[in-house]
Amino acid sequence: MDIFQPKILSTLKEYNFKKFTNDFVAGLIVAIIALPLSIALAIASGVSPEKGLYTAIVAGLVISLLGGSRVNISGPTAAFATIVAGIVAQFGMDGLIIATIMAGIMLILMGIFKFGTLIKYIPHTITTGFTSGIAVTICIGQLKDFFGLTFPEGIHAVETTEKLTAVLGSLGTVNMTSVLVGAIALLILIVWPKISKKIPGSLIAVIVGVVIVKVFNLEVNTIGDLYQISGRPPKFELPGFSFAMMRQLLPSAFTIAVLAGVESLLSCVVSDNMIDDKHNSNTELIAQGVGNIFSGLFGGIPATGAIARTAANVKNGGRTPVAGIVHALVLLLILVVLMPYAAWIPMPVIAAILFMVAYNMCEWRQFADICKTAPKSDIIVLVLTFILTVVFDLVVAIEFGLLAAAFLFIKRMVDVTYIRPWTYDDAKKDRRENRLKPVPPKTQVYEIDGPMFFATSDKIASIPIKNGIKIIILRMRNIPAIDASALRAIDAVYEYCARKNITVLFSHVNEQPLSAMKKANFYEKVGEEYFLENIDEALKYAEELSKMN
Repeated sequence: MDIFQPKILSTLKEYNFKKFTNDFVAGLIVAIIALPLSIALAIASGVSPEKGLYTAIVAGLVISLLGGSRVNISGPTAAFATIVAGIVAQFGMDGLIIATIMAGIMLILMGIFKFGTLIKYIPHTITTGFTSGIAVTICIGQLKDFFGLTFPEGIHAVETTEKLTAVLGSLGTVNMTSVLVGAIALLILIVWPKISKKIPGSLIAVIVGVVIVKVFNLEVNTIGDLYQISGRPPKFELPGFSFAMMRQLLPSAFTIAVLAGVESLLSCVVSDNMIDDKHNSNTELIAQGVGNIFSGLFGGIPATGAIARTAANVKNGGRTPVAGIVHALVLLLILVVLMPYAAWIPMPVIAAILFMVAYNMCEWRQFADICKTAPKSDIIVLVLTFILTVVFDLVVAIEFGLLAAAFLFIKRMVDVTYIRPWTYDDAKKDRRENRLKPVPPKTQVYEIDGPMFFATSDKIASIPIKNGIKIIILRMRNIPAIDASALRAIDAVYEYCARKNITVLFSHVNEQPLSAMKKANFYEKVGEEYFLENIDEALKYAEELSKMN
C-alpha cells in the first residue's frame, strides 16, 4: 500500500560499500552525540539514565527500519521531558509504558488514515509557545543539580512551579563546587563548537567533568549518587494494564502522539532540504508509532525524530537508514560495555547539557518576532500556550492553545464576512455608475462575502429587506463554502420571502455551496431556474419578472 513504503527498501537497491562506509561513520558520530543527550533527557524526564538509551536503541532501530525518511534519527527529545515526568510522578513506569504504547497506536492510525499532511495545520504560534515553555521548564528543573541545592526533607517537587518554589527556598544551600563544575561544563558546551564540530561538545564536557571531580575528589553529586545504573540490554516487559488508567492517560497519550508526529515530520522536512529528497509522511507516522510501541515494551520512553541528531547524521555523510541502524547498535554496545562508568558523570554537567538543549530549542527569536509583528490573536495564543506549559503542563497548554486558536480563527472569519446591499446614492452617481450595474424596479441585490458557517449564520438571517421589494438577488460569487447552519439560515430567509411573495434569485453559486444545497434538497425546493450563472443573467431575469408583475 502506498501509505507504507519504508525508505530502506528503495535505498538498498543501489547500496554499495562506499555508501556503507559513509553511513557507518555518520551513525558512529551520531551515537556519540546521542549518548550524553539520551542520559540527560532520561534524567530530565524523571526516569533512570539507561531508559534514555533504551529509547534511542529500540525506537531508533525500529524507526530507521520502517521510516519514511532516508536520514531521520529518532530517540528521546526534550519535547517530552515535562509530560513524561508528570506521568511517571502520577502513574509510575507502568503508566508511562501504557501512555507510550497508546501514543504509538494513535500514530499508526494517523499514518493509516493519511493524517501526515494534516498535522501541519497545528498553528505555528502553538508549537512555538509550548516549545519555549518546555525550554523554561527544563531550565527550572535543572537548577537544583546545577547549583547543588539540598531541598528540605519531605519536599517532592514535581510541577514546575513547585520546583521553582523549592529552589528559591533552598538558595542558602548552594554548593559552590557544584556551580564551578557546572560552569566549566557550560563554558565547554558554548566554546567547543567553535573549535571542532567533529566531536560533540557534550561528550567533551562529560569527560572533563568526570576527570575534574575524580582527580580533585570534589564533593559533587554524580549520577551514581542519585540513580541505580543498569548496563543490561533492553528487556521485553508487559505493564500492568488497567482500563481505568488508560482512560486517565488518554489526554497525555494524545499529546505525546501529536508531539511525536509534529517533531518527526518537521525533522523530515529539514533533512529533505539538506539532501534534496522527499519523505513519505504517512510511512514516517506509522514507523514512529511502531517505534514508540516497541520503546514502551522494552522499557523506554516516548521517542520522536530528533532534528539536531538528524542534521548531524546528514552533515557527517549519512544518506540511508543504515546510518540510523548503526547509531542504535553502537549505543547498544556502549550500554553493555560502558554504562557502569556513566555513574561517574557529575550532575552539574548533566544540568549544563540540558541548559544548552533548552536554549537551542527555546526559539526565543521566533517568540520575540511573533510578539512584534503578528496580529493580537496570534500573540494571545502564543503567550497563553507558553504560560500554560510552564504553570500547568503540556496537555493543558495544547488543549487550551488549540481551543483559543480555533475561537480566534472563527472570530477572524466572522469579522471578514459581511452581507452588503447594493446602494444607490444620487450624490455619488458618477462613481456609482462605474461600480454598480442598473437594477430593475423593486429589486434588491445583496453582495455576500466570506465563508458561510455556523458563526456567520446570524448575518444571513438578519438580511434587511425594505418595504416594497418584490425580488432579491443573493450574489454568492465570494462564498467559497457553506455549512448546515448557514444553509438553514438561507432557507429561513427563503421561507420568509415566500410568505411575503418576494422572489429570491441566487447568482453565481460556487461548487461547494451548490453541492450542499442540492444534498439538502434546497436546490430542488427553490427551483433550477432561480439559480443564475452570474449577476448579469440574474439582473436580466429580475427585469423579466418585474415586467410580469
